[in-house]
Amino acid sequence: MNRLTMAAVAAAFLLSPIAAVAQTPAAPPPYGVGIGFDAAKKALAAAEAEAKKNNWPVAIAIVDSSAKLVAFSKMDNTQHASVDIAIGKAVTSNNLKRPTKALQDGIAQGGVNLRILGQPGITPLEGGVPIVVDGKIVGAIGVSGVLSNQDAEVAMAGAAAAAAK
Repeated sequence: MNRLTMAAVAAAFLLSPIAAVAQTPAAPPPYGVGIGFDAAKKALAAAEAEAKKNNWPVAIAIVDSSAKLVAFSKMDNTQHASVDIAIGKAVTSNNLKRPTKALQDGIAQGGVNLRILGQPGITPLEGGVPIVVDGKIVGAIGVSGVLSNQDAEVAMAGAAAAAAK
């Protein structure tokens, strides 16, 4: 019985660091030099193409790593509120170094996650994604105008184009 107990304790000890490491989220990438105008236009064009392909009237905002607007587009028939929402999604994604869907999902879980709603300048709606180039966040793109998951689809197309070499 003593050997069995010792073996169980040893196994728990050996396996516990693995469990702890598995639960630790990866650190977000660091900020890099902000996205330039040409790269932002490339991202904007790819996002617009994705939206047009699906006939989605959206507003698209691209900010640099200091969360300042670099490029913006509002397609015909886009609802007026989408302008500020797209900018808010881009700024939120950049400043928190994560897709805004993570915030939306956290709020859906309730509890302590609801405290994010009390933070100024946060837009916790899916459709904002960081733009990562060479392992560094150079800015973010935010999209608004259709369903949030569709906004995210457009945003991801833009972010992918900006990151492509």
